[in-house]
Amino acid sequence: MGDALDSVLADGYESGSRGPALIVPTPSGRPFTQELAVELSERPWLIFTPARYEGIDRRVVDEYATRMPVYEVSIGDYVLAGGEAAVLVVTEAVARLLPGVLGNAESHRDDSFAPGAMASLLEGPVHTKPPQWRGRGIPDVLLSGHHGKIARWRRDEALRRTTAHRPDLIERCDPKAFDKKDREMLSILGWEPDPAGQPYGRFWRRTDGMEQ
Repeated sequence: MGDALDSVLADGYESGSRGPALIVPTPSGRPFTQELAVELSERPWLIFTPARYEGIDRRVVDEYATRMPVYEVSIGDYVLAGGEAAVLVVTEAVARLLPGVLGNAESHRDDSFAPGAMASLLEGPVHTKPPQWRGRGIPDVLLSGHHGKIARWRRDEALRRTTAHRPDLIERCDPKAFDKKDREMLSILGWEPDPAGQPYGRFWRRTDGMEQ
C-alpha cells in the first residue's frame, strides 16, 4: 500500500491545501454525509485506499496523514468484505457535485440532506411524464400550473416522508426553519416543539410521547 501511494504522489502533484486528500473506507470511520460529499468535492483530487477484510495497517494511515488530509469514512453501520463498494458510493456522491456533471448545476441544492439548510428533510415523491401510467395518475396539484401550490405540496410531502422514514431528522430541525404551514403539517403528523429537549439539540417530539 505504501509503495502504491508513493508512486501516485511521485507524479508531481503538490502537497498542501491544493494537494490530494486520502479517503480510507472503514466501518470505524466518520459517517459519510452530503455535507462531507460537498467538502470532498472542493478538493482538487482524491486518493482512495479500499482494503479487504481487516483493513489497512494503522501505520500506513498515520504515515500519510503527515503528508495530506486523511478522511476515514464509513458509508453505514454495517461491514463489507472490502472497501470497493464504499469507494463507488463516495465517488458517485462527490462527482455529481462537480461543475458540468449535472445538466442543471443548481439541482443538487434541493437534494435530501443538502447542507446549509436549518431543516434537513428527505425529498418527497417524484412524478414525471406521462400523467397516466397503467391506470395510475399523479396528484392534480402537479398539473395545476400553480407554482405556489405545487411548492407547498412538495414541502408537505417532504415533511410527511421525513417523519415516516427519518424522524430523527425532524427532532433535530431548527424551529426557525419552519413556517406556519410547516408547523400545521407537523402538528397533523403528530409532532410538537420540545422545549425540554432544546438544550440537548432535540427541538421536536411526538405528541403521543413515543420516543423515536
